[in-house]
Amino acid sequence: MKCKRCRDVAVIEIRRHNSAYCPACFITVFRNQVATAIDRWEMFAPDDRILLAVSGGKDSLALWDVLLEAGYRAEGLYLGLGIGEYSDRSAEVTRRFAETRGAALRVVDLRDEYGFDVPTAGAKGSRSACAVCGLSKRYVFNRAALEGGFDVVATGHNLDDEAATLLGNTLRWQTEYIARQSPLLPTAEGMVRKVKPLHRLSELETAAYAFLRGIDYVVQECPLVGGNTQLRYKEAMNSIERTSPGTKAQFFLGYLDRGMPLFRTQERPELQPCEQCEQPTPGRFCAFCRARAQILGERLGEPPADREIVRELSEEVLPAELYRVDAT
Repeated sequence: MKCKRCRDVAVIEIRRHNSAYCPACFITVFRNQVATAIDRWEMFAPDDRILLAVSGGKDSLALWDVLLEAGYRAEGLYLGLGIGEYSDRSAEVTRRFAETRGAALRVVDLRDEYGFDVPTAGAKGSRSACAVCGLSKRYVFNRAALEGGFDVVATGHNLDDEAATLLGNTLRWQTEYIARQSPLLPTAEGMVRKVKPLHRLSELETAAYAFLRGIDYVVQECPLVGGNTQLRYKEAMNSIERTSPGTKAQFFLGYLDRGMPLFRTQERPELQPCEQCEQPTPGRFCAFCRARAQILGERLGEPPADREIVRELSEEVLPAELYRVDAT
């Protein structure tokens, strides 16, 4: 194969574009796609302070690399979820990336700051481990951005993630969720603007970019992800994509162009400060505080339980060795 741009030997084929690229041209095309997303949605300005949610995976680290190379003030935020050696490896990879590039990295440990970790939450709460994980990330990222004075929160959600989410919400006709899905969630009282600069790029493309840039990242999936419905939707989309290249892009980007304006006509609930943490919520208490109280056995509005006691109890319920994985 020949590179579409320079006619050199190609190393990656992008079937949905019916094109192939050499390493240098692919890196340029990848970065241009990110720049297009940023400009089209006016995600942030060159002087904005960006808090980038980093997990140690290929998507968030590839995005961090692109933003740093473009000269943006992008600071990383890593959330320690307490998932045994998987989290240890993720934290190590993220710290090493930041150190080699001289980038600032903030670290928040879920157990130290909020008294629980994701494995404990999955064992003791009514929500699944994945649901608590996503809820905790959204809460912590927004709160950290507010407290740190950041202008925007960026995440590494790629085209595969967005297409799978849209498919799941459409199959269940969750119109409220469909209406909220966007590469840009504007700021509101108590909410920092959130953006997804990789939404035009597939998982294959982010993996190729990370490889070509020599980015070390965590390859294995989270050991608690088994049964996650998002994975089934991804598998369904991948099956269609194999026989009809471009389906994911047509589905999600087509929704952004033609479907989103129709769903955005729905009224959104009014938000007010959570009585426990003062983060915005449509009710008395936000979903994070409700979930946390259930996990820790607390009553909302009362002083939190002693965290040393909570730690001892959680280790009795779910010993660490039950969720450790081989990170080598």
